Amino acid sequence: MPNMPAKDQAPIKKISRRSPLSLVSRNLVGASAVAFCVIAGAGAYQLQAAPDVAPQSETTSHLPSFTALAERVSPSVVSVRVKADPRLIASQDGGADERSPDGNKDNPFSGTPLERFFAGPKGLIPPDPKGKDKKGGTPGAPVLGQGSGFFISQDGYIVTNNHVVEGAMKVEVLTTEGRVLPAKIIGTDAGTDLALLKVEGRNFPAIKFSKGDVKVGEWVIALGNPFGLEGTVTAGIVSARGRDIGMGAYDNFIQIDASVNQGNSGGPTFNQSGEVIGVNTAIFSPSGGSVGIAFAVPAKTVETIVAQLKEKGRVTRGWLGVEVQPVTPELADSLGLRDPQGALVTSLMQGSPADKGGLLRGDVVLKINEGDVKDSRDLARRIASIPPQTAVRLAIFRNGRREALAVKLTELKDESKLPGGRSGPALQSEIGGLGISVAPMVNGTGGAPGLAIVEIRPDGKAADVGLVQGDVILAANGSDLFTPDALEAALRNARAIGKYHALTLVQRGATQVFVALPTGAR
Repeated sequence: MPNMPAKDQAPIKKISRRSPLSLVSRNLVGASAVAFCVIAGAGAYQLQAAPDVAPQSETTSHLPSFTALAERVSPSVVSVRVKADPRLIASQDGGADERSPDGNKDNPFSGTPLERFFAGPKGLIPPDPKGKDKKGGTPGAPVLGQGSGFFISQDGYIVTNNHVVEGAMKVEVLTTEGRVLPAKIIGTDAGTDLALLKVEGRNFPAIKFSKGDVKVGEWVIALGNPFGLEGTVTAGIVSARGRDIGMGAYDNFIQIDASVNQGNSGGPTFNQSGEVIGVNTAIFSPSGGSVGIAFAVPAKTVETIVAQLKEKGRVTRGWLGVEVQPVTPELADSLGLRDPQGALVTSLMQGSPADKGGLLRGDVVLKINEGDVKDSRDLARRIASIPPQTAVRLAIFRNGRREALAVKLTELKDESKLPGGRSGPALQSEIGGLGISVAPMVNGTGGAPGLAIVEIRPDGKAADVGLVQGDVILAANGSDLFTPDALEAALRNARAIGKYHALTLVQRGATQVFVALPTGAR
């Protein structure tokens, strides 16, 4: 499924699941975030007798203590140490690293005791500070990384992030007792950025996942290995649920304000009962350091993924074979749909389950079995959670009425099947009401329809709905477009039946989306 933003939440930009460490990264270089202890005193030097008991405000007396909780769960949290092949780690190809705010910069603390706490992207520690190339390590030499994890079983299964062990040649875990244990990677899942490790032994201090629903405002603590500081505990609250941060099709993060930094990746967030509610994976940070906006993969997701990794070493997901987008109020109006809900189908893969099951471009998927589909991202999550070869019932909205379809899902593969490109435009014609000039496509594949936008006014109606120069308008109000006159006619026809917007199919690059073009009926 494509990465489409949910209709009720704008994706937070420049956040990488690959590390809880920066705007664009799971790595917080954090060199500017060194904190210095400052002793502050009162301006007036007046001697006063100290009271026998320090006064305590009513507010502070109600703050929770995490002492017993931290003592109970800390033994279950481990530091994960990785020796990795730099050729197998993403973003090692020069240019700005996607996991670092500014790409790989030299460590200002190189050669000092603070060097390892302010290493480069992904927490990578150069094996030798001497002889480094511009990317921060000896060319071709293995690099060292670190993250966090936690025991989920007494026989040595450990959960961490996929990006922590990405490209690993060797993985070790350090327990709170100081034991260093070799770890085997049982399986990884890039879609949710989770990984399952295994160490040999028994009677490890395992912790449980929470079965309940997380509540906004509840107290939590995060444990991990930030900047190599093992066993660090930070506290905060749940700030939000169901966050879509633009990292992938399955975004459904818990947002917390406990401090999460480089090295916290893969560590747990606990509720006050000592149950894991999430795995710390990403942060939002304009500065490269913690600003109290961290994101954790929910416990229910982690349990589902880990069960598959433990059973077969990989994750299988159901596949429908459609590209979808959210239904905005304007699109709902153009479709004749009462409320903006469901997922609007923009294209289908040839031979896919959706294609074989009778879905059409322009259908709105409203339900899967008996569950409502809130938006395009909800559809992606629901389909992915259903095992392949399962038959599902779809409730759709088509041509002003509801219909039912039966579709048998297959397994989601990695192969990308995107529509092909198009050739250039011919003579252009202005569509005055929209503020665009368009030209029919020449030698389109198979004589395919399409009007290329060659000019667009920034203050025009087409620009207002998100169209840009280079977009190709394929169809409007149910009619394929081969000429500018056809577009004008489609808008007139929609206006004649009282539609304020005409459902319009647009191709941008290899992606097709629907927009709601104003008809001028108002």
